[in-house]
Amino acid sequence: MWKTLATLATCLIAGGLLWSCGQSKADPKAEAPPPAIIEHATQLNIVQVNDPEHFPLVTATAHKAAPELAVTGVIAADASRSVPVVSLASGRLVDIRARLGDTVEKGQVLVRIQSADVSGALSDYRKAVADENLARTQLERARDLFDHGAISMNDVQVAEDAEDKAKVDLENGRERLRILGVDLDTQNATADREALVDIVAPVSGVIVEQNVTQAAGVKTLDNSPNLFTIADLSHVWILCDVYENDLASVRVGDSADVRLNAYPGRVIKGKVGNIGAVLDPNLHTAKVRIEVANPGIMRVGMFVTATFHGQKPELHAEVPASAILHLHDRDWVFEPEAGNRFRRTEVVSGDTLPNGMQEIVSGIQAGQSVVADALVLENTAEE
Repeated sequence: MWKTLATLATCLIAGGLLWSCGQSKADPKAEAPPPAIIEHATQLNIVQVNDPEHFPLVTATAHKAAPELAVTGVIAADASRSVPVVSLASGRLVDIRARLGDTVEKGQVLVRIQSADVSGALSDYRKAVADENLARTQLERARDLFDHGAISMNDVQVAEDAEDKAKVDLENGRERLRILGVDLDTQNATADREALVDIVAPVSGVIVEQNVTQAAGVKTLDNSPNLFTIADLSHVWILCDVYENDLASVRVGDSADVRLNAYPGRVIKGKVGNIGAVLDPNLHTAKVRIEVANPGIMRVGMFVTATFHGQKPELHAEVPASAILHLHDRDWVFEPEAGNRFRRTEVVSGDTLPNGMQEIVSGIQAGQSVVADALVLENTAEE
């Protein structure tokens, strides 16, 4: 009997195992975990609280201001106030009296050049002086002889013609020396010395370019650089790169605030004088020129930040600065919704206004309600 019961129990156990295995193969989904419920992405900006009255609201008010655009730029000399210094006489430099960066006055001697051109021009001029003196003497003698009946009127007219031609040659010689830069009064005083020409500053200003060294050769104007470039830096240009998408915000005549990197607390007023007609093919930016009166601290090559102010004011919203949450390099506000919920809305902040207010360029409009202290609500939601 005991053997019969043991055999029966063994059969029942084996049958149960076979039935269990059969069921597992027949329905594999029966033992799988339930599917996860994924919250929709937009719900990440929804905050629900139990006591919304603990988070007072404020209403955004209207703020009227001109549109602004901030860009970077560099100081350059005003091209209309930059004058090249050239020499029409070729030769060799024997004395340099000015250097790059020097402030010079109009008429100040910059360099002295020993020139064969000047030597030849002086020789021609002296010959013209001698010829004119002879012609004048002969004319006076001819007139005296004519008065005494010794010669005819024709002889007097020939003498007068010779005198007129001698005067023309003398004037041409004097003009040639003037063009070469020779001061005849100084040159006559040093006639026994080598022929030298003084190159003087044509205008007052700062030397911003120098292309000569001591004892260097000076060629004529053909394919030769300027000796110097002098710029009047009482007025300078600010050259800025403005992207194509922002060009609509800039117009000729708009005002601009210029802040120097070297003097961040100083604001200098300027005006847009020109907007480039050709864009940079790689960056798609246009050169915008701001014309500024130099207070004495602006130097060519300095980096600046320029803020353009539009001529037509625009209507924006303003809220307390505490209503704006700075998160992940963006600005947000919380707007109330039904069911004790607040929606986090991204905004674009503008200027900081007096009395703790902040301008909102876009994201919300005047009349909309937002949480007065966004940081407190954000911290509550994280808890």
